[in-house]
Amino acid sequence: MKHYSRRHFAGAAAGGLALPLAAQIPGQRPPKPPGVEVLNPRNRVPVSFMIDDSTCLVNLAHFAIPQFAEVFPDRYRQDWRSLPREIPDSFVRKFGEWCHAHGVKGKYSIVPYPACTGWMDRDSPGWSKKDLDESLRLVRTLMLPNWDIHPEMISHTWIIDTNTGRPYPERTDFFMENFRWSEGKSADQLAVYMSYALRILKNVELPCEGITTPGGFAGHVLPALAQATLQSCRDVFQAEIPHYFRHAILDGRSVAPRVEYASGLDGSDPRCVVSIIACTSDWFGGWDGLAAPELDKMITEDSRGGRLPEVIRRGEPAVLYGHWPGIYCNGQETGFHTLQKVVARLQAGFDNLIWMKLSEIARYWAAKELTRIEASGGTVSFQAPFACPRFTLRCPARIGGAPRQTVDGETKPLREAPHPLALDGGTWTRQGGHVLVCADLPKGKSSLSL
Repeated sequence: MKHYSRRHFAGAAAGGLALPLAAQIPGQRPPKPPGVEVLNPRNRVPVSFMIDDSTCLVNLAHFAIPQFAEVFPDRYRQDWRSLPREIPDSFVRKFGEWCHAHGVKGKYSIVPYPACTGWMDRDSPGWSKKDLDESLRLVRTLMLPNWDIHPEMISHTWIIDTNTGRPYPERTDFFMENFRWSEGKSADQLAVYMSYALRILKNVELPCEGITTPGGFAGHVLPALAQATLQSCRDVFQAEIPHYFRHAILDGRSVAPRVEYASGLDGSDPRCVVSIIACTSDWFGGWDGLAAPELDKMITEDSRGGRLPEVIRRGEPAVLYGHWPGIYCNGQETGFHTLQKVVARLQAGFDNLIWMKLSEIARYWAAKELTRIEASGGTVSFQAPFACPRFTLRCPARIGGAPRQTVDGETKPLREAPHPLALDGGTWTRQGGHVLVCADLPKGKSSLSL
């Protein structure tokens, strides 16, 4: 039996990757200045890893399969009783420490009410309150520095009545988060539901700047999804640049982040939301931990073939994703070992990568597309709605000393880097007839003198 990720299945069933993926409404955009190009951060290609279906202690696959099977008995035939009910914190620690040592960053979901087993901000039956508190503490201390935290709606299975906190009694695909409930919903209706999920994570001190959709959630109401993400993340967490993960693109189309619904760029309350797009499917161990990894689909042994090198050569963010049960692989850790091989092959084949969290990618792309840049003589001026570290530009070279950055009336020279891949915040280098500059971009006005 071939196992597909729910994102793959729900997408295919709903018109899937044929759904429109460009920005629903891009919103405001400043004019592009001639001769000045915004490059990738530090002149490198971003890489990130998104983990779905993760939460504290609960193996979502074990508890979700029988709930999906209530509605689709012919589709979900896995022997869920043979799957472990828990993914232990010892594995979270092993995984998190290895990723920290190797610079791996990304997104780690915490499903707030996983398969209706228990609430992250209350109790999780089968585990003590101490177990749950220690598991949450591990996520806060070990994962948060390098991983964004997302909810995947509330339960990832049944729709929850936000007035009662209980699932609706109906047992049809219309009342499942992965399937039809979101059809026809407005942005306000989706925002109420998303905010409920976000508040649970806020109660346990897990900050969220973004949301991951479970399966086919909101696949037919993408404009409402984008606006609801913007609304809910700002309302609950005051997130400056909300983002969401909904799409995976496996063909030749661009996987660059989509900056959507930009407004108020010249005022005191600029807004936008960013769609982060995966360039792979789950080729680690599947959403249930029962699929065989497909390492070479991501990157071949010589580091030349596979989906990741294809995207990296285009200079677009190479964002891969997998499911937590498939990383754990029912205690065999096969998906984790596959990730280790992916990282080793990336390191062997490329020297121009930079691992980033989704929020960091979203911030960079928002600054890249929404900052007003004007060039006159030897001066490049910026009006930035959002601050952005390591903002990197290519400008025409001019004879003179080191470029200088002016912020709030204070001017400082930048340091010269020995080559383009050595760029970091506050540095510059020459490349042919151009100057590459990497500097922390402040919100508001600033300038560079070349």
